[in-house]
Amino acid sequence: MASGPRYKVPFRRRREGRTNYHIRKRILRSGETRAVVRRSQKNVTVQFVDFTMGGDVVVASASSAELRGMGWEHSCSSVPAAYLTGYLAGKKAAKEGIEYAVLDIGMQTPAKGGVLFAALSGMVDAGLDVPHGDEVLPSEDRILGKHIDGSVEAAVNGLKQKMEAQ
Repeated sequence: MASGPRYKVPFRRRREGRTNYHIRKRILRSGETRAVVRRSQKNVTVQFVDFTMGGDVVVASASSAELRGMGWEHSCSSVPAAYLTGYLAGKKAAKEGIEYAVLDIGMQTPAKGGVLFAALSGMVDAGLDVPHGDEVLPSEDRILGKHIDGSVEAAVNGLKQKMEAQ
């Protein structure tokens, strides 16, 4: 390891590979609300975050774990669950007065039609304006879960109707 008076230790989150400070700075300079999408092994989380000098402030958020309380019986880390989580978060953000957001996927690897962009598709369907290219969004069949099981499509449509009624 390098040592000496001119060596500078990188920030902890940079050393851990958790934050790219150049991209974060670019996003924060825009002054727009960030739509932060994070995926774990079991859940997908979507948060709408505003930057303040005192720290980031979460304006609205939704987790795929909330879908269980609404009657979702399938995986909470799948493409349909990510879509519904994005849709739920988009509805909550609209109630808070958010109309525009910038997608922030952090250090996660983007894949066309994947879970991250399924959440983006849900936010767009909820009425938010999030800049994106249509080629990255998953197909309608993947959003409805036809690639998983026939019963998932009915569950997605039923849960979406429940969210619209609330």
